[in-house]
Amino acid sequence: MSDWPLLSLVVFLPLAGAAFIFLFARGEKDVVDQNSRSVALLTTALTFLISLVVWANFETGTAEFQMVERQAWLAEGISYHLGVDGISLLFVVLTSLLMPICILASWEAIQTRVKEYMIAFLVLETMMNGVFCALDFVLFFLFFEGGLIPMFLIIGIWGGTRRIYSTFKFFLYTFLGSVLLLLAMIYMYANVGTTDIPTLIAHEFAPEVQTWLWLAMFASFAVKLPMWPVHTWLPDAHVEAPTAGSVILAGVLLKMGGYGFLRFSIPMLPLASELFVPLVFTLSIVAVIYTSLVALMQDDMKKLIAYSSVAHMGFVTVGLFSFTTQGLEGGIVQMLSHGIVSAALFLCVGVVYDRIHSREIRAYGGLVNRMPKYAFVFMVFMLASVGLPGTTGFVGEFLVLVGAFQVDTWVATLTATGMILGAAYMLWLYRRVIFGALEKEELRSILDLNRREIAVFAPLVFIAIFFGFYPAPWLDVVHASVANLLEQHQAALAAAADAGAMLAAR
Repeated sequence: MSDWPLLSLVVFLPLAGAAFIFLFARGEKDVVDQNSRSVALLTTALTFLISLVVWANFETGTAEFQMVERQAWLAEGISYHLGVDGISLLFVVLTSLLMPICILASWEAIQTRVKEYMIAFLVLETMMNGVFCALDFVLFFLFFEGGLIPMFLIIGIWGGTRRIYSTFKFFLYTFLGSVLLLLAMIYMYANVGTTDIPTLIAHEFAPEVQTWLWLAMFASFAVKLPMWPVHTWLPDAHVEAPTAGSVILAGVLLKMGGYGFLRFSIPMLPLASELFVPLVFTLSIVAVIYTSLVALMQDDMKKLIAYSSVAHMGFVTVGLFSFTTQGLEGGIVQMLSHGIVSAALFLCVGVVYDRIHSREIRAYGGLVNRMPKYAFVFMVFMLASVGLPGTTGFVGEFLVLVGAFQVDTWVATLTATGMILGAAYMLWLYRRVIFGALEKEELRSILDLNRREIAVFAPLVFIAIFFGFYPAPWLDVVHASVANLLEQHQAALAAAADAGAMLAAR
């Protein structure tokens, strides 16, 4: 299998599925809808299986990019260049796992323009996998920005009552940030003569140039993550997006910001990354505490989970910019865990929304009396979000705090308050929705999870618990790449210190 272009298959197979639906889904509406769903599910399931083959063929213990594919493309120094390392591989698997789950979750919920909906999701999967596989800055940028278009349509066409406002806000926030990323890319190409990512990582940019490039990249990645105070697009987008749209938004699209820091800001601009650590820590702590307090005040389930996502991403940035092994690995594990847990929480909201058509917390209560299976599934992901030991949420948050304590005890202490506040708002949500008396008339006949919904949740429950007890398969993949990243970072700082000492001696 190693001779096969596995990464090109993972990236472009969904696009081929979208083209197939577009060209061949014809006939009566019911037939077209059913065929579109079936082709989308088959395509996404096959893509997930190929991503597992990529993982199985991945060699741990090395920081080298693997399964590399390279072809001349636009101009000299700009090529079609794909590859994965320990940092990007697991995000490809996460994306490929969530897509068939999204198709299954939308099976009955989406009844209008089903063909176009499935095409949008398949195109979105190509863009997301492309982001994590690209080893050329131009290619990365095309995938990074290209994902905005299908997500814009998914929220704008199949979203809620304020979908137009929310989708334009989402688009403008993320697009405006990326304009500065484009300027940084153009400068790098003019300066180095290539947009090849490994070459750019090896190139030493002047310290004053690094500062401006870092700020340009930060403008894009901070919005995508999202960091406080450029997070306000996220709650609106989540509330109006269809359930599967929220799953992908929380599960994958937010991770592109963290991945951008890991692939570009930290390795390419080490001096500027070190310089702006206080800024990142400050914004991260504000995000963790402020958005957790805001979550406590929400009466909409989706909005509460959306604000919890901002708080969890605050943990990620604290870990990444601690520049410790535990912090970086914890940040990556936290992103993977959040991708599973937050996606599952939005699916939990989607289950009851499909039945009652309300996201208001006060519209529920006593669901455990009618929906014991649902109550169990919701409990697992609520506790994983809180960071209960034995779940993936604990592994990521614990490693981040260990890494942060090595750098600054105050940063670690203030970040840790997020775990306490997280427990407060998630337990409050669970108590209000699941426990209590079953008083509302419309809830007396509500049905528990059906077979399709159990099939959606089963793999997510397994992953949240299995990797909570045994995170080694994740950590083994990322360890060599993280160690290499830290070595390069320390070497760059040491070289800069030596150069400063030599100048002082003169």
